[in-house]
Amino acid sequence: MQDSRRHVIKAFGAALAASSVPRAFAQAKPIKIGFGMALTGGIAINGKAALLSMQMWQKEVNAKGGLLGRPVEFVYYDDQSNPSTVPGIYTKLLDVDKVDVIVSGYATNMQAPAMPVVMQRGMMFVGLFGLAVNDQFKYDRFFQMMPSGPNARLDFSKGFLDTAMSMNPKPTTIALLGADAEYPHIALDGARENVKKLGLKVVYDKTYPPTTIDAGPIMRAVAATNPDVVFVASYPPDSVAMVRAATEVGLKTKMFGGGMIGLQSGAVKAQLGAQLNNIVYYDLNVPEPTMNFPGIKDFLGKYQAQAQAAGVDLLGFYLPPFAYSAMQIYEQTINAVKSTDNAKMAEYAHKNTFKTIVGDIKFGGNGEWAESRLLFVQYQGIVGNDINQFKEVGKQVILTPAQYKSGNFKYPYKG
Repeated sequence: MQDSRRHVIKAFGAALAASSVPRAFAQAKPIKIGFGMALTGGIAINGKAALLSMQMWQKEVNAKGGLLGRPVEFVYYDDQSNPSTVPGIYTKLLDVDKVDVIVSGYATNMQAPAMPVVMQRGMMFVGLFGLAVNDQFKYDRFFQMMPSGPNARLDFSKGFLDTAMSMNPKPTTIALLGADAEYPHIALDGARENVKKLGLKVVYDKTYPPTTIDAGPIMRAVAATNPDVVFVASYPPDSVAMVRAATEVGLKTKMFGGGMIGLQSGAVKAQLGAQLNNIVYYDLNVPEPTMNFPGIKDFLGKYQAQAQAAGVDLLGFYLPPFAYSAMQIYEQTINAVKSTDNAKMAEYAHKNTFKTIVGDIKFGGNGEWAESRLLFVQYQGIVGNDINQFKEVGKQVILTPAQYKSGNFKYPYKG
């Protein structure tokens, strides 16, 4: 943890040195923003990309004079992609480091363990990509940076299943599978409820250990049930395993994909290449013309220019713009209430719409986005493993929601 802390202080000093701020600003008491982040372990592929984008915001805001005339300092620790580290990290941030503001680490499994600590201290808490975390806590100072919508548990699979039901003839059977972890459990629970409403017959419904690398036996068991649709809820390592297994066993189904985290990553895209073709998966931002929000192109240009040297996702379409937008929300909130009073900040965040590089964001009463903007995207026409093709229009076609649709659904899927 100490190594991570020293790294943050150096980054903060570099941001000040690179700017032409007055000496008084440099000597002002900093506003400390604290968080845990997956910098090692299974979900570090996204955690490190989030950190770079947040540091980009930090550098920019300090170059403009900080917040309330005070420089912004980050204090963060590596949560190692391990939920058990999270309560200790946030206790230390609040009790020892005395941070003014906190942000969650990346992913559902890292948000939920922090909630009891956060609630006890009455902190405003912006979460980075968790699924229905606040359903169990009902905390009025929590805000989710993921466009799942007001009923995230159900909304998360709705677009996938609506797309499935657009096929002719309509599907009648479905297989449900996911890792034995918090996020997949929530995703699968919502999918089961949606499937029941649609009248689909569930022919396979099982979880597997999160450490699964060889998914061949699982996929052969799925294939044996001959489902029309396969919905998977997985984290990056097992998402890769599932796609490879589907290819190896020659899975034949009308539709394959779902809540597969990792397929949005540049490294995974390059690794799997053409094996991704016709997979339908959830995403949040892809380079289609319907997603050209003000500021997003400029952000991605700056991010991609730094990505290789920083050793992070080379594309940055998925998590980085939302991590940057989370900081924009704090920036706008702190400037509006003219303090870091967390009660005032949370009240403001509930009442106002935020202008960000991922579009306008309005939060509902439960801290989720007031309207769902979860994308379901299909890989089409992927050739080989060149990562640059994923910057092209038409390779990741948006199927739903309708206002962002950029192409038509192709089926069946053939592994």
